[in-house]
Amino acid sequence: MTVTRLDQGQRYRPRMAFLKKIEALMMEMQSPDTGIKTQTQTVMVASIPHAVTGNDILQWILQRLQITSEEALHLGDLFVKYGYIYPLQEPKNLTLKADGSLYRFQTPYFWPVQGWAADDTDYAIYLAKKNIKRKGILEEYEKEHYNMLNQKINYKWDFVIMQAKEQYKAGKERKKEDRYALDCQERAYWLVNRTPPGMQDVLEYGVDRVTDPNENKKNTMEAYRREIMYYQQAIGKTRVKSSVSLGGIVKYSEQFLSNDPILSGCLPSNPWITDDPEFWDLNAKLVEVPTRMRVERWAFNFSELIRDPKGRQNFQLFLKKEFSGENLSFWEACEDLKYGDQSKVKEKAEEIYKLFLAPGARRWINIDGTTMGITVKGLKHPHRYVLDAAQTHIYMLMKK
Repeated sequence: MTVTRLDQGQRYRPRMAFLKKIEALMMEMQSPDTGIKTQTQTVMVASIPHAVTGNDILQWILQRLQITSEEALHLGDLFVKYGYIYPLQEPKNLTLKADGSLYRFQTPYFWPVQGWAADDTDYAIYLAKKNIKRKGILEEYEKEHYNMLNQKINYKWDFVIMQAKEQYKAGKERKKEDRYALDCQERAYWLVNRTPPGMQDVLEYGVDRVTDPNENKKNTMEAYRREIMYYQQAIGKTRVKSSVSLGGIVKYSEQFLSNDPILSGCLPSNPWITDDPEFWDLNAKLVEVPTRMRVERWAFNFSELIRDPKGRQNFQLFLKKEFSGENLSFWEACEDLKYGDQSKVKEKAEEIYKLFLAPGARRWINIDGTTMGITVKGLKHPHRYVLDAAQTHIYMLMKK
């Protein structure tokens, strides 16, 4: 299998330290002096060299790290899930079994910390080779990937098929035991890097880092100036003590505990554990008579009231009596602008301006001159959050 290296942030992931610790353990585990003793084992009428049992791996972890059996089994499970060890008897099952099940150590070339990007071309070659070997019998998700890749890289599909045939031909010339072990190794690699539906993707780390923390580059005076300014601003930021923050979490949890249907139960019955939908009927968005528990939540804070459609409806009635119903209508229009259709942002922003902000507007709202200046300036180039300043101002007015 040919693998090309594409550095797209893989080396700078937040889990790199964790992976390096795993790899240090893997190197110890394979040490001739302190590691696990490997031996030749018979699998599918083939003698596989350098195989170890799941129980041997578990015992080595227990002895080396002095942890509980549950922790050792979980750590061994991670070794298999991240592709450092691959199973020989059940190649599709990436878990560690604490018995006589056989495993082998993955080649360090394919360890996750190497940062090799699993290229579409390589995956297409693997699927094409498997398709040839099994005469068209692939897993459903593999068929979908195969067809998708055929369309995506159709311009070099002849190369893919040629490579697949060559690799299949070369594989047939290997010894039976080597061929079986390499098949298991390759399958385990793609199970980790092209996760099947329903299986956890352990290599999904989220957004790539923009910068390379390991890059050695000569900084200029301007770079040092920016760095100093950044740290000065960081030092000047207000910080909350851990005790205050934790106290806030405890207070929040105590306040909402009685209103949590999972923790405290709910009436007339809990729809999460029964088939009775009456709870949802009683708590519909605009039910005629809201439940007592729902009304109690409105008293916790203003955001609870305004987030609830029924609470907002009642609050609108109150505002109309105070001759300020346009405030809530403006707030709702701003929410629709923020979370609505992107193609209609400009049109909606203009409508909101004409209805609520323009001089002599039909439902004119009262905001201060500074906020109005910021809003009018922003409306020259409208975007989703162009009315945030005015919306926040109206929100605070309604809250008070």
